[in-house]
Amino acid sequence: MLIRQLKQEEFDERIALSEFAFQYKLPEDRREEERRYFRPERVWGVFDDRDRLLSALTLLPLEIYIEGRVMRMGGLAGVASWPEARRGGNVTKLLVRALEEMREQGQTISMLHPFQFAFYRKYGWEFTIERKRYEIDMALLVKRKETAGRIERVPAEAGNLEAIYNRFASRYNGTLVRSEEWWRRRIFSKKGTAAVWRNTNGIPEGYIYYVVENRLLTIYDWACVGEESRAALWSFIANHDSMADRIELVAPTDDSLSFLMPNPRFKQEIVPYFMSRIVDLEALASLYPFRPGDREEQLVLEVRDEYAPWNDGRFRLVFGEDGAGRVAEANRKGGSATALSGGEPDISCDIRTLTAMLLGNRRPEWLREVGLLAGSAEAVSLLERRIPVRPSFLADFF
Repeated sequence: MLIRQLKQEEFDERIALSEFAFQYKLPEDRREEERRYFRPERVWGVFDDRDRLLSALTLLPLEIYIEGRVMRMGGLAGVASWPEARRGGNVTKLLVRALEEMREQGQTISMLHPFQFAFYRKYGWEFTIERKRYEIDMALLVKRKETAGRIERVPAEAGNLEAIYNRFASRYNGTLVRSEEWWRRRIFSKKGTAAVWRNTNGIPEGYIYYVVENRLLTIYDWACVGEESRAALWSFIANHDSMADRIELVAPTDDSLSFLMPNPRFKQEIVPYFMSRIVDLEALASLYPFRPGDREEQLVLEVRDEYAPWNDGRFRLVFGEDGAGRVAEANRKGGSATALSGGEPDISCDIRTLTAMLLGNRRPEWLREVGLLAGSAEAVSLLERRIPVRPSFLADFF
């Protein structure tokens, strides 16, 4: 058995596995497009002694916003095995190899869309992102609200929308930094209409990308940077009342549309969406923007991580007065004894709980209340002060 990256000529074998595992058939025109963009170095496979592909996953080198900063992230996708190769440990081996590769590439965080949350929780990924899904009757919208500025339809091109998107996305944890290729192949692959709202100075501050079909207005993508742009976009949507009876879209969980509607009784569903994982705790601690304090503070953190042994052990985590963090000392499992070895740690948790705190906006005090975090009241209070409050969101899929 061998784990390696795929070769260019193994594209068809990878597609055959994906089609079988995810029960779809790639149309011929899409197959040729995917062949052109196939990057075999991003696909890892388990092969038998006759070099036949048994299991595979795709590791995407992406970037996301965390506390307003751009960080490298390893996106896992297309994890699949042939039926005869399942329950033989292949996926476990692939996930461990992917964690090693992500660490080598400086991707301190990983994200994935799970087929089953419990399955990936075993390997250290945790549920961090949920979204609101709206279905709204057009009749519930205010038909017109006067706003300064103007809205205009524009060509569906990244250059017309990305500045707005970046301002919006940086307000959340987990949102993607979109490349030009991502815009073209992931956003604009669905045919639709783009409209941008500009303020009185001509600065673009809101957009929607949408389609109207069969009396349904579907918003594929949207972003706004303030209340004025939000109100202007909804006024524009309401002007489609002669064409559509309903609107469908997804929004962050902190979206306040229902409170601002004259009648908030429309369908709203909270949908569990993506999972995240800390790949390299020590590297992330040096990049993560903690809250400033009135002095330098520290605590001893004990982390359990079965599948990434470099995270498994005790760490002296230091918070600078300016919010800069660092691991000043580490004693990993199996290492030689150090001053960190003796006594009880200030905080103890597994890698999933730590991920939920830093990336999923789950507060330390609550995690202690539900039994996922152990520690003194003083240490938990320190984490409450130092870990920022910022909601998570992801508009994309991979």
